[in-house]
Amino acid sequence: MKALLTLFIALLFPGFAIASAGEAPPSLGVTSHWVGYTSIAIFAVAYIFVIFEEQLHLRKSKPVLAAAGLIWILIAAYCYYGLGDHHIASVAIRHNFLEYAELFFFLLVAMTYINAMMERNVFDALRDWLVVKGFSYKALFWLTGGLAFVISPIADNLTTALIMCAVVLAVGQGQPKFVGIACINIVVAANAGGAFSPFGDITTLMVWQKGIVPFEQFFYLVIPSIVNFVIPAGIMHFALPNGSPEPTQAGITPIKFGGTRICVLFIITIATAVCFHNYLELPPVYGMMFGLGYLKLFGFYIKKKEHSDIDITNTPEVHEDEEPDPNRGNRGFDVFKKVSGAEWDTLFFFYGVILAVGGLGYIGYLAMASEFFYNDLGPTTANILVGFASAIVDNIPVMFAVLTMLPEMDLFQWLLVTLTAGVGGSMLSVGSAAGVALMGQARGKYTFFGHLKWAWVIALGYAASIWVHFLVNSGLEGMPVSY
Repeated sequence: MKALLTLFIALLFPGFAIASAGEAPPSLGVTSHWVGYTSIAIFAVAYIFVIFEEQLHLRKSKPVLAAAGLIWILIAAYCYYGLGDHHIASVAIRHNFLEYAELFFFLLVAMTYINAMMERNVFDALRDWLVVKGFSYKALFWLTGGLAFVISPIADNLTTALIMCAVVLAVGQGQPKFVGIACINIVVAANAGGAFSPFGDITTLMVWQKGIVPFEQFFYLVIPSIVNFVIPAGIMHFALPNGSPEPTQAGITPIKFGGTRICVLFIITIATAVCFHNYLELPPVYGMMFGLGYLKLFGFYIKKKEHSDIDITNTPEVHEDEEPDPNRGNRGFDVFKKVSGAEWDTLFFFYGVILAVGGLGYIGYLAMASEFFYNDLGPTTANILVGFASAIVDNIPVMFAVLTMLPEMDLFQWLLVTLTAGVGGSMLSVGSAAGVALMGQARGKYTFFGHLKWAWVIALGYAASIWVHFLVNSGLEGMPVSY
């Protein structure tokens, strides 16, 4: 009934469905008004809470959700009572929400696939294989870093870092020095690997979804990303302990039925999203949602197959669309449980950031920042500074701010800011989702100050990757992009 009512309203009032489409509305230009000052203060306070998430044990989504709400309340009140316009704030917030909605469903599908692979023991099998092979500490350092670099373009840098950290913790018992350095290497490698793929990081996904850089052109960043990973790893290699971990007799966890085929379906889903974008001129999110259909249909097959392999005497019939019943016996593979296992804190944090930064942009602060950084300092300097800002503030709000400013840049500069935003966060442990997550997973072994000790090495890799980008991609200068 609710669905029918929603459909009726959409047909009767089609403006509701399209109000947020199109170009961003012009800013209010109230940067010197108390509304602007208060909004900036709210955002700053919220981000202080985000930066000290680990110390306060307060999930990062909570302060930014509150900040986004308060900022838009101030904007709406100013428009309604100060300007006497009852609609412009609504149009502006709908525009920002549409951008978030596309990214939300894209990420939700990707997270669902990753959770399905984890449930099928795909990553556990990889971890156990590395553990039982008896590699030396130095070999494990390069293997975990190399795998993080290779897997993150597909599985995203956060998930990849967590998987590789589990390997390091399993083999590094009694060697906290190895664990600490290996975790730094994993963070750098995962962020570097995610920088040249739309699926590797939220920032690259935003650039691709915006239609600025086509899918295949992200791979111009492969060589700079490799340099960004290899230089710090090569220097940290000499600080690693000698020897090998104690051999283990534990076996390799078997991959559950269908696990390998889910990996193949995920690759097909990515290809579907790319084809939707390149050949049908449809947003990639629709291809991802289509790919979720692949997983749900295959999940139904897994469920029936596993259900037929167990004793179903006195077990009630199970239907795909039933709500989970905790009192019922084993229900087997359930796609809806994989959806519920998504990183909701990250998704809501993303919502808060987009709405809060979008509100500051509507007030006029981003236009002011764009004028200073991209016109006065120049795009190269501005884009290099984006990487340092990402290390302090996190790359998501920084990249969203750049995309909201939408400065006039060629393909070379857009790839540069994609690179710097992606790898700049590696310089501090709090500069990326991978670093923050590993501080919790390897608590006491991988710390802020342990990472800070090697910040100069990571900064050296950051500078080298920018230099290599100028060296190998200079032919892209002057090449226009789509806005």
